[in-house]
Amino acid sequence: MSVQAEGNLPGVVITGVSGRMGQMLVREVLASDRLRLVAGVERVGHDWIGRDLGEAMGGASLGISVTDDALEAFARAQAVIDFTTPEATVGFAELAAQARAVHVIGTTGLSDADLEKIAAAARHAVVVRAGNMSLGVNLLTLLTKKVAAALDADWDIEIVETHHNRKVDAPSGTALMLGEAAANGRGVSLADVSDRGRDGMTGARRRGDIGFAALRGGDVVGEHDVIFATAGERITLRHVASDRALFARGALRAALWGQDKAPGAYDMLDVLGLGDG
Repeated sequence: MSVQAEGNLPGVVITGVSGRMGQMLVREVLASDRLRLVAGVERVGHDWIGRDLGEAMGGASLGISVTDDALEAFARAQAVIDFTTPEATVGFAELAAQARAVHVIGTTGLSDADLEKIAAAARHAVVVRAGNMSLGVNLLTLLTKKVAAALDADWDIEIVETHHNRKVDAPSGTALMLGEAAANGRGVSLADVSDRGRDGMTGARRRGDIGFAALRGGDVVGEHDVIFATAGERITLRHVASDRALFARGALRAALWGQDKAPGAYDMLDVLGLGDG
């Protein structure tokens, strides 16, 4: 890792900088010739606070200290990249909006109440939120919607996701994104047809439901299957991620894309030019 030149490049703050994804994001920003790293943010009381970020990561000094003052850090940046927790992300959304910084959100497990607060922040700044920031998964989302629209409810839809054993939310944000795509394709609300838990004598599968199954083990980065099954045949759409750097690169792409956009809520389909608009 090396210290970046200041220049006129958009400045980026990484939140949750000590985590695996946070450190991956730091490396990707440092390697970028289009963005510069302004600060790393951690929670109050974290043992990285006040330390040089590069040294805390086990490398050479970067001349950038880890801070717990998110608002001060955001005020010096044009983008915030945030893969943390729902509670932290909601707070960061308000602060990023105050700073008018692009807020790129990869946090999953957000509740409806959390999303309402993020939507409020998006009235004042650009917010790009996605359960998954890879090109492949977003293409899979489009395919899922199209296939679901082409097949009637005699085709059962099951979404199976596999992740590493330290993932704390289930189903994954990507699985829910795929479920939303399938529901949209059928013109129904996912909340009305989602089946997330089967244990014991559950009875026959309800026609039209979208089922979810979550597997956890080892160091799996992410695997997602969307299965369409009917009598005598089955269609499976699949995406496998083997390197989490692809999520970091997608987040950087979103941070750059948002620089000249009007305040509002966007997703990776917008960033990739795959949206309906």
